[in-house]
Amino acid sequence: MASIIRKQSVKPKIVESTRPSREDAEHAVETLLRWAGDDPAREGLRDTPARVARAFEDWFSGYGVDPEEYMKRTFEEVEGYDEMIVLRDIRFESHCEHHLAPIIGKAHVGYLPTKRVVGISKLARVVETYARRLQVQEKMNAQIASCIQRVLEPKGVAVVIEAQHQCMTTRGVHKTGVTMVTSSMLGAFRKDPLTRREFLTIIGNPASSLDG
Repeated sequence: MASIIRKQSVKPKIVESTRPSREDAEHAVETLLRWAGDDPAREGLRDTPARVARAFEDWFSGYGVDPEEYMKRTFEEVEGYDEMIVLRDIRFESHCEHHLAPIIGKAHVGYLPTKRVVGISKLARVVETYARRLQVQEKMNAQIASCIQRVLEPKGVAVVIEAQHQCMTTRGVHKTGVTMVTSSMLGAFRKDPLTRREFLTIIGNPASSLDG
């Protein structure tokens, strides 16, 4: 599966002077509740607008974080280690930018270091930061790979994402049990079939069809 890497801004620009207030956000939720046919003034919904606003702060906290900052603290004392480093099964929760429906899945990240390595928790943080934004899986895949490539400048980066999209399971075609698999292969992972195959084997080969 070919992946197209487009230049992504590290941080989406939000103009604070035009950003709605917390009160505006809660009023918007009230409007949606009325539009759905319910009464936001009834007891069970009275605090829902505030709860939804707090949930949005959590779900979309990635807009306030620069993922490259997590990657800047690297380690060079690795005794010449230059083999593949893989962190697999990084669970994430994101939201579809088309319907605001949850995307739940896991990411597998690998890279071939040159002179520097990064703490493994930082790789998970990069995944988490991009996941906590409104997303399209293909775009999120490319963002993670590009961020690691820019900061670490390794010989190559590989990112595979497996996820289920609730916009497909809870609406529309209502198809459950369907997993979408996407990949971004940069550098050695794209050019060398043996390197790519090794990575896919380590992560359990969910994207074996990508090994062309």
